[in-house]
Amino acid sequence: MAQTCYVCKYTPTELLKALGGDPVLLDRAPENFELADQVAHPNLCGFGKGVIQAVRAGGIKELVLVNCCDTIRSAYDILLEYGDLDFLYLLDLLHGADGCSVDHARDQLMDLAEAYAAYKGTAFDPAAFFAAFDPYTPAKGPHIAVLGAHMGRELFQMVEKAMPLPAENATCANNRSVAKPEEETDFAALMTAYARTLLGQLPCMRMTDKTARRALYNDPDLAGVVYHTIKFCDYYGFEYADVKEKLTVPVLKIESDGTRQSEGQLRTRLEAFAEGLAPADAPVKKNAGGRGYYAGVDSGSTTTDVVILDKDRQMVAKVILPTGAGAEKGAARALEEALAQAGLTEADLTATVTTGYGRAAIDLGDKSVTEITCHARGAHFLNPDVRTVIDIGGQDSKVIRLDDRGGVASFVMNDKCAAGTGRFLEMMAKTLELSLEEISTIGLQWKEEITISSMCTVFADSEVVSLVARNKALPDIVHGLNNSVASRAAALFRRVKGEPVCMMTGGVARNAGVVKAIEGALDLPLFIHEDAQVCGALGAALFAADL
Repeated sequence: MAQTCYVCKYTPTELLKALGGDPVLLDRAPENFELADQVAHPNLCGFGKGVIQAVRAGGIKELVLVNCCDTIRSAYDILLEYGDLDFLYLLDLLHGADGCSVDHARDQLMDLAEAYAAYKGTAFDPAAFFAAFDPYTPAKGPHIAVLGAHMGRELFQMVEKAMPLPAENATCANNRSVAKPEEETDFAALMTAYARTLLGQLPCMRMTDKTARRALYNDPDLAGVVYHTIKFCDYYGFEYADVKEKLTVPVLKIESDGTRQSEGQLRTRLEAFAEGLAPADAPVKKNAGGRGYYAGVDSGSTTTDVVILDKDRQMVAKVILPTGAGAEKGAARALEEALAQAGLTEADLTATVTTGYGRAAIDLGDKSVTEITCHARGAHFLNPDVRTVIDIGGQDSKVIRLDDRGGVASFVMNDKCAAGTGRFLEMMAKTLELSLEEISTIGLQWKEEITISSMCTVFADSEVVSLVARNKALPDIVHGLNNSVASRAAALFRRVKGEPVCMMTGGVARNAGVVKAIEGALDLPLFIHEDAQVCGALGAALFAADL
């Protein structure tokens, strides 16, 4: 029997079951939107594209949609023409929960029942209808609530794996809570009662009265919240602002486009959030008999950095090497060079901690800690007065607010776009035929104020080519690029409510032009340490010394 897929909590799954259907929530996140992009407008949001992609990828023959937003209406129209479905239905519901909204919903339910029964060749089974109700049961005991917009199964599994406490998926359709209506002998009267309980459940953000949603986060057992939004969708962005303001437990906002892309960034955010919730159990050291030396390995997208500390936490080696094609090989090579620099062997290391985007691919450490937590630890070690860290790395930018002990109070990261990162500056240097050393200082000699307006790295590259064609001076173009990077960093700084002392870490901290531009955008000086680029590896080494 074919399953009937749905995506909205207001889908009348009990009615579908009573008519012989097997409704199942469509919650798989696609790898990409390749098939959806062939038939959908580029600006259609990821939620709608995900539905189209899943249908066009095959295996789905029955789909019931609810008009939760214009995107779903568009997806319905597209699937009518390109879906190759045996049964497709759009349920049109109003945004209220009483009066004419109930009457309209009853009529819609009766129309759906007629169409679905004709398609299935079945009749309504009252016993199956009443047996199908399974109200939502909130989690008990300390837990992490995952709230907000529709979240793919794969992303929720990532949340579950990262959190130190049980995670409850209370996003969108996952908090469906339809109460069983009173029994009625007349079908129309039963559908009226059903419409009332269907619309009266814990509301989603499309409903006019959303007050009851506070039950999701007014929970004494709540230890933290992961709040998910979908890019370019405002429905749940408004609720996040309210949740963030009212809750006293830690809150992390993550945003996705509906696909499984950017898993690395999302995993980093989740794990950094989890590290602030509860300390993990100390691992068993691989080499507990070492000589009191501790290594931190930061495997980044561009470089792999290694720091080795002695038992007094003095730095005895510092290495920065290109990561190359493989994180594991790059880490092994960098660690080998650091050991040689310190005159040590691997047997002398008591513990090793890995960090950075490649940390999951490295098997040489005793423990893995996110670069967010490591940069905070390293910055605090270099200057205990630091309260905000701006880290601009090869493929991302992040701003971390520290507490007075060097812990992470809060943090924000850029999205998957490379704009405002070290990779952005590398690409622009190549376009301008400058070395990284040249681009780091030439912008200090600017005379004309030039604005690089494009947010996208590719478009910014085209804009730079156009400026060169207009014979604009290189120092002025580079100054515009520096200001572009600075504006993005300043926006993150303000989002995290950054405060002095502010330290800049990562490879871009060596770019004098960018540093000066950020100082101008923030109107405060940046603390730049000679070891700023290896701050993440230093933090990892300090965590290794704690093991």
